[in-house]
Amino acid sequence: MSIQRVLFVNQEITPYLEVSHMSIIGRYLPQSIQEKGLDIRTFMPRFGIINERRNQLHGVIRLSGQNIIINDNDHTLILKVASIQSVRMQTYFIDNEEYFKRRTMLHDKMGKFLPDNDERAIFYARGVIETVKNLGWNPDVIHCHGWISCLVPLFIKKIYVDNPLFANSKVVYSIYNDSFDKTFRSLFSKLKSAGIPLKDSVLYKQATFESTMKLAVDYADAVVISHKDVSEEIRSYVDHSQKLHFEHKEEQYGDDYLTLYNSII
Repeated sequence: MSIQRVLFVNQEITPYLEVSHMSIIGRYLPQSIQEKGLDIRTFMPRFGIINERRNQLHGVIRLSGQNIIINDNDHTLILKVASIQSVRMQTYFIDNEEYFKRRTMLHDKMGKFLPDNDERAIFYARGVIETVKNLGWNPDVIHCHGWISCLVPLFIKKIYVDNPLFANSKVVYSIYNDSFDKTFRSLFSKLKSAGIPLKDSVLYKQATFESTMKLAVDYADAVVISHKDVSEEIRSYVDHSQKLHFEHKEEQYGDDYLTLYNSII
């Protein structure tokens, strides 16, 4: 069976954010897959530094307003959308006044990793999955890019695995060099309150960049090393995971990825 539908869960996409290695892949990989005739959906966070007027973002009222519970508190999901007209590629933006209003991405103006990024990652993962569920669209492959998407494989495998839309979905996780030095000491309890089973949520005690990357590998079906500066520790973990994997080649989009997608299906 060949795949028909691919969901891209991105951290960065140009032109909505400044050009970077990750944002270029976020922009051109979905386009390449779409041009091969597949149906795609593409998501990213609506970081506060995104210029909504220039990029013509507008709200999607029918898919907004759902509450996502994190640490026993309700957080309202706001969904926005924009299009790159030249290639007819649409991007959905996950937004929330508390988590994504500030004019930063994952670090403050002093370069410090934001203390609530763990909650933002939970909100983003749940926001994407719930929106896709509300769309009634069942992806064959879910391809996650960047640290903020690292909990998507966990939620798909442990919360949504019995949902008919996701029961047969395969998850690919792309690892970049977006490391940080913060330890999330309460991510375990937040995941537990979100419904993640104890045996899985306990693995996120004292969560670091390295440990969350390794767990994303564990819950994924395949892995892509997407940057040459990914640490040897993580590379070795991927090599020993026995998961299908390859290393992204500069300026090559589509064929290698399509082969990987079809292999895990």
